[in-house]
Amino acid sequence: MAAKEKKGVRLDHISKIYNDPKTGKQFYAVNDVSLDIEPGSFVTLLGPSGCGKTTTLRMIAGFESPDSGEIYLGEEPINALTPNKRDTAMVFQSYALFPHYNVYDNIAYGLKLRKVPKAEMNERIEKILDLVELTGMESRMTNQLSGGQQQRVALARAMVVEPSVLLFDEPLSNLDAKLRVSMRTEIRRIQQTLGITAVYVTHDQAEAMAISDNIIIMNKGVIAQMGSPEEIYHHPNSEFVADFIGEVNFLTGSITAVDGGDCTLDIAGHPVRVPNPDGFSVGKECKVVLRPEAGILADEGALPCKVVLSCFMGAYQNYHVMVGDTLVKLADYCPVGRKVYQVGDEAYLSFRDGCVHML
Repeated sequence: MAAKEKKGVRLDHISKIYNDPKTGKQFYAVNDVSLDIEPGSFVTLLGPSGCGKTTTLRMIAGFESPDSGEIYLGEEPINALTPNKRDTAMVFQSYALFPHYNVYDNIAYGLKLRKVPKAEMNERIEKILDLVELTGMESRMTNQLSGGQQQRVALARAMVVEPSVLLFDEPLSNLDAKLRVSMRTEIRRIQQTLGITAVYVTHDQAEAMAISDNIIIMNKGVIAQMGSPEEIYHHPNSEFVADFIGEVNFLTGSITAVDGGDCTLDIAGHPVRVPNPDGFSVGKECKVVLRPEAGILADEGALPCKVVLSCFMGAYQNYHVMVGDTLVKLADYCPVGRKVYQVGDEAYLSFRDGCVHML
């Protein structure tokens, strides 16, 4: 595919208001959202149903118009442009393939609309078929293809027009779990091969973590947090974000002493030393964000606990323990050769160094 200037996407104070059919009242589906998507990056909009992620994507595509604010593709404001005039292409959840066309004609559709010469069209389709690994299937009808193959045709059809930005609306939700994992890897591989800017919508955290350069977590029409998968997982800025991305435990404590870079927390009546975040002082009540893999179960340690569930999961031993009145879920990876605790055992919970985050 021909090299072209990479373009990013910028949203400048975008809002979208809908009428609620039940109450008749207006509400913000997207409320004053600003963000800057770097050229060539893969950004995922993640959040629960109704958080505004799909509405945001559809506004970039041109299927919805913002009520206020401006959308830029590169340096060009695009609010006034219809979807077909924007340098974007969308891959839909339903694939939206033409059942009466074969694979070749489905992929060629956008090129024919753009009146691309026949020789160039054949060359571009040949290259894209190779990229999505469908070479030799040009004459198949789409109803003769598996779900994964149909998804590849939809991907090829979007990419063959060489858009500056590729938009994905939950493209893998109709596939079974194993195929989803292999297809998300494929989408990431193709995006990196082409160096194309991609904006991807999903409510699947694992999918977002696996393919994104940056994740934008949305909640109730606003951005809750933006950052790399590592930042969002290890340094969530709120309970909502911590709870939404991956498994998490919250332990409540109050700071009883601050000593240089560390502080002592009182959790369920027991002192625990943890790194002290900036701005936390003695007397402050805080929440400890503990991921299941960040806790250690042993015969001695910081917090006494009682095992209420012990379950072998292959890659890890899954524990539920009670620390005072709080249930804590733990994952002890590769437990071979270590003591396995059984239900009813008394033990101690400690935190791995640097693995605890405080809110």
